[in-house]
Amino acid sequence: MDVGELTRLLGEAEEHHSRYEATAPPHHWSGWYAGYIVARLDGRTEDEAVAAATLGTEGARR
Repeated sequence: MDVGELTRLLGEAEEHHSRYEATAPPHHWSGWYAGYIVARLDGRTEDEAVAAATLGTEGARR
């Protein structure tokens, strides 16, 4: 991965995380971003990556 791709993915994650954070349980943003970026690198769509990051964040709290 190069800096440009990581920058783009971080921007995507920021956009989606801001919507999630408004109603999310307490969590650290970095875990959600990491889940989102890994899902995108695995070829998932933005919506699928949001779902994966959310599941990972909320599943970790259980």
